[in-house]
Amino acid sequence: MADNYLEKKMEALQARKAKEQRAKQVAWKKRMDAYRKKLEEQRAIEAAAADTAGAIVPEASGAEE
Repeated sequence: MADNYLEKKMEALQARKAKEQRAKQVAWKKRMDAYRKKLEEQRAIEAAAADTAGAIVPEASGAEE
C-alpha cells in the first residue's frame, strides 16, 4: 500500500512539474512573439524614416547649388 501511495505522489509531482514547465514555455513564447512584433514595427518605422530622410537630403543639397 505504501508503494501505491508513493507512486501516486510521484506521478502527481511529475504531472504538476510538467504542467508548470508547459505554462513557462507558453508564457515565454507569448513574450517572444510580442518582442518580435515590436521589433518588426520598430524596423518599419526606421525604414520609413530613412526613406523620408533620403528623399529630403538630395532635394536640400540640390537647392543649395
